[in-house]
Amino acid sequence: MPLPKPEKLDEEQRQSPRYPLERVAKLEPPDGGRVCYCLVIDMSDGGVRLRGFGEIEFPDQFVLNISGDGPAKDGTYRVIWRRDPEVGARLVEPTAQDA
Repeated sequence: MPLPKPEKLDEEQRQSPRYPLERVAKLEPPDGGRVCYCLVIDMSDGGVRLRGFGEIEFPDQFVLNISGDGPAKDGTYRVIWRRDPEVGARLVEPTAQDA
């Protein structure tokens, strides 16, 4: 019996390339829930891939504040895929200084 073909990777489906980042970010739920921290694994033009620490549950939409300087964009993000412990999110609205 032949083995099943592997799934297509996200990189094949995106319009812009991903860049490794590996930075800690603060995640703030829109409803004023518990602030938590996550790791930004990589980013693309308008999106990020995040990994949670511990028992984090990523809300469908959140404000992300990424530590450090560089091309990363703080702002409001919306989850577009989930694969525990990681999520992919699209930038919905950048913060004023990043706009």
